[in-house]
Amino acid sequence: MITVESFIYQYEGKQQEVMLYLHHLLIKEFNLIDKIRYKIPFYDYKSWICYQNPKRNGVVELAFTKGNKLSNQQGLLESKGRKQVSSIEFTSLAEIPKQQLKEIIHEAILLDEYEKIK
Repeated sequence: MITVESFIYQYEGKQQEVMLYLHHLLIKEFNLIDKIRYKIPFYDYKSWICYQNPKRNGVVELAFTKGNKLSNQQGLLESKGRKQVSSIEFTSLAEIPKQQLKEIIHEAILLDEYEKIK
């Protein structure tokens, strides 16, 4: 079974840098559990929080599985016609709004915690 890091190292350049940054942020700072599902990296707390979707054009999409329930106060999430999932796309480390991204991840974890209590 392939690990998430092995998956990420199959990519090159800026796409790999973005994926590694997001991966380390999610597992080290937010203590999420990583796992390959549907051939891409997913990150869990009590349930699925988000996943990384590397695209052919060098873009990395960070998609939140319950994005429709997030506040999107930062204005970064896009649904792209999807009913539940919302995402942000990155092509380089420099364009990642780190503080705003951390706020979104934190909110997604709080939502997951709250939904498991109900």
